[in-house]
Amino acid sequence: MPQKIRLARTLIRLPSRRAALLCCCALSFLPVASLAQEAEGTRISPVIRLPAITLEVSGADDDANSIVAREMAVGGKVATSILDTPASVSVITEKEIERRDARTLEDVLQYSAGAISDYYGTDDRNDYFLIRGFQASTYRDGITLGSMRGIREEPLAYERVEIVRGANSTLFGVADPGGSINFVTKRPRGDRFSEIFTTFGSHDRKEVGFDFGDVLDPDATLSYRFTGKLQDSEREYDFSQDDEKFLMGGLTWQPSDVTSISLIADYLDREATPNGGGYPRHGDYDRDLFLGEPDFNYLNVERTTVSLIAEHDFGSGLSLRSNLRYSDTADDFGYVYVSGDAGVVPVGRGYFGTDGSAEEIAGDVILQYDRSFGRIDSSTLAGIEYRDVASSQSSFFGSGTPIDPEDPDYSGAPTSLDPYLVEARDSRTKAVFVQQNLSFDDRFIATVGARHDRLDLQVDDLLASTTTSDDFSETSLRGALTWKITPEMSAYASYAESVAPPILGVEPERGEQYEVGLKYEPLGTNALFSAAIYDLSKTNITVVDPDTFERSLVGEIRVRGIDLEAKAELASNVSLTAAYSYADTEVLRSDPVRGVEVTGNEMGSVPNHMASLWLDYTLPGGGDRGDMTFGLGARYTGTYFFTTQNNNGKSDAALLLDAAYSYDVTENTEVAINVHNLTDEKHVVGRGSADYYNPGREVAVTLRHSF
Repeated sequence: MPQKIRLARTLIRLPSRRAALLCCCALSFLPVASLAQEAEGTRISPVIRLPAITLEVSGADDDANSIVAREMAVGGKVATSILDTPASVSVITEKEIERRDARTLEDVLQYSAGAISDYYGTDDRNDYFLIRGFQASTYRDGITLGSMRGIREEPLAYERVEIVRGANSTLFGVADPGGSINFVTKRPRGDRFSEIFTTFGSHDRKEVGFDFGDVLDPDATLSYRFTGKLQDSEREYDFSQDDEKFLMGGLTWQPSDVTSISLIADYLDREATPNGGGYPRHGDYDRDLFLGEPDFNYLNVERTTVSLIAEHDFGSGLSLRSNLRYSDTADDFGYVYVSGDAGVVPVGRGYFGTDGSAEEIAGDVILQYDRSFGRIDSSTLAGIEYRDVASSQSSFFGSGTPIDPEDPDYSGAPTSLDPYLVEARDSRTKAVFVQQNLSFDDRFIATVGARHDRLDLQVDDLLASTTTSDDFSETSLRGALTWKITPEMSAYASYAESVAPPILGVEPERGEQYEVGLKYEPLGTNALFSAAIYDLSKTNITVVDPDTFERSLVGEIRVRGIDLEAKAELASNVSLTAAYSYADTEVLRSDPVRGVEVTGNEMGSVPNHMASLWLDYTLPGGGDRGDMTFGLGARYTGTYFFTTQNNNGKSDAALLLDAAYSYDVTENTEVAINVHNLTDEKHVVGRGSADYYNPGREVAVTLRHSF
């Protein structure tokens, strides 16, 4: 087992959250709901809709059986059918995630417009992705998870993943300007279902999982659901590990059509390796080459989460919804990184690692009131949000023994390392927000919103024995106008602002976006087509040097672009997902970054062109033969600079192919084969002190049975 370096330091104790938890539990048990009910009347929908505004469809979204979604959830903070949402959005359903064998958020985003992921190759510490050139914040059921948190989410836990592109702090609070990614948690369904699966694949991947649920009483007011998986795997480089245990249980009580309370608890335990350390720059090496240290290469994540979601419809247009989440997380990693160029032997190396923990409680209460005034339909949404996080982090580094890539000789784990950061952080956020929708003659929808966030931060630097604190008061605005050209087509124009999570001593980064878009849901076809043109800018930006991790100020960056996306089930046996994005990035003003002038440069890791296409064709069975489905995907990424300094090289344009095949052995049993990077194409996706390659070809075979 890899050796972990633990620093001798003052014990950091996280303050108790018991009192806060009890208070927020009381808030969360306030009855909450959405006004609109599903036609079947068996479950309150978490999606708030305006009957006079939204496009009426028969039934609810079926994320398990369709790649096309027509409604958004995002925790009830934005209502509405996708056709009526004045923003560029994507929904990746459970069926699409399963069909593509998407194991990480990076995999999930690969066929969505405006998203680039995996630009750090085998680095497994985070899910690395950009949307519209900037980082995007992540949420679970509308409550923030943050970004770059050292935890990779488990897609099996979610019914769908929703993407709202661009600035939108009015909806979600402090957030990165690239967009928002919302995970919608699987909940009990109120009926009996069960599924088990097992997967074998490349890199000695072995996996078993399950998802089942049922009702617990004759009146079907109480139902449960259990979901989980056990994974034993390696990664594509030597001396690697990628093991995981995940378990989630949910209980829903629905005493009537207008009241629902769900309690969901989940546990995630990952024992993996953070990355292979990279490869000497400008070389060509096998992906399985490992230039780190086998005895110092670990990544451990353990997280326990409990969520409480309550909904109630009071009638007469008034509804209330509340969401409360508590989480306790511990994560640490240590690895050896490479620093040098090919041909220069031996190559320099360094030790790097962190050890962290966090305890968090977050919740919101949202009130909505809908009313008609003749030709005008009104929907008013108001809410409060609270978040309290206590965290600790220790980071350390040290010089490593150089290594010869042609004949690696490992020297072992270090006996000691130097801490450069040991601190405890307390962050408390209080917010109030309001949004007003007005529909005129069922043709025009005006949307305005405002949000005010109050943030109190405190950092205890245990190395310097100092305490620093500050508070921030930030307001963000949003406005939009939607024109229902026909019941199947809408156009919109919007303005939105964002405020990124602040850092002590630095002004919060702010984003501002103008966007116009068009959406089309053709009558008689399960399809959604969308197009958007945007102008997004971000000010008060800091960039991190990949070699030294030092921060430098970049005053303002602008991204102008186009996002096109189509999801369509063209026939009962043909479906497709297609996307194209164009982005023109420019640093408008900036101080020099490590002595390099960057004004006028393009942003690092952002290509001008991206495109993707996934096509599924089902050959119906006959006689003793079951249905067979053939899938083929193509992902194109244009060239981009590795850094904003534009002086560290550019990536090559790349086209990657993915494939899938499934066969229905019986009505309830399926065998699926997935191949990622079918041609095993290799290229450099990121460059800092070393080069990072895109993942190689991976093959997985899954046997799935439902009963």
